[in-house]
Amino acid sequence: DGFSKKVDGHSTMPIKNNRIIYEEVYRSAVLSYGLWDQMRVDCGTEFYLSLFIQEKLAGHRHNHERRPFAQTPSTRNHVIERMWSEVNARVNYPLKTALVQLVDMEDLDMEDNTSKYCVSNLTCQMAGLGITNVIEAWNAHRIPGKGIPNELAKEGCPARVPEDLLPVGAAAADLYQQETGSALKRESIFGCDPFTSEASRQQTETEFGSHFDLASLYQNVVNHNYEPFQDAVSSLIDTTRRCV
Repeated sequence: DGFSKKVDGHSTMPIKNNRIIYEEVYRSAVLSYGLWDQMRVDCGTEFYLSLFIQEKLAGHRHNHERRPFAQTPSTRNHVIERMWSEVNARVNYPLKTALVQLVDMEDLDMEDNTSKYCVSNLTCQMAGLGITNVIEAWNAHRIPGKGIPNELAKEGCPARVPEDLLPVGAAAADLYQQETGSALKRESIFGCDPFTSEASRQQTETEFGSHFDLASLYQNVVNHNYEPFQDAVSSLIDTTRRCV
């Protein structure tokens, strides 16, 4: 949020995806905090659906004098871009280091679709935990000369939008296709989903969860103890192969 500097929404996904960004970030934030006068993004195509809905809701904004959205290069995208270096240092780089070590030791084959799928799912869950921690700390810290983001954002935006004007992701994507003639990629999967039934998926998750605690794995990996996470990656791949 440009006024409070609070991070109002986030999501972790294997591949950038319009539907997920719209539903889990934009829609969720607008329902919780109200409609922003202007939405600012970089020039990536992953924001098309969110920009489409923001423009459709332009008449519901508090201040109509500004354009409903602005696209600028990421180098000019204010505080959130500067915050990304901290996310990389505290979340992304430790996870990447652990995975690269496995590949370098030839204990992980990232050309194999099942391995790619398992690595993607587990790493996204770990990154989600880490990013949540970073954001909670950011939102609760005091910015010199300004205040605490959580406190500054208490009132939200003046313009509130009823839920029926914010379609869920699939419906919003359908509307986008109807009005623009362009189709958006609906799924965001890295590798191929190996599960042929929900029962085999549940069995894998239950067995894996009985041996590993994600919060503990995360704490180890960000403190540069990579082995527990690496063991978890190998175990998840083996368990998946056995259960499918």
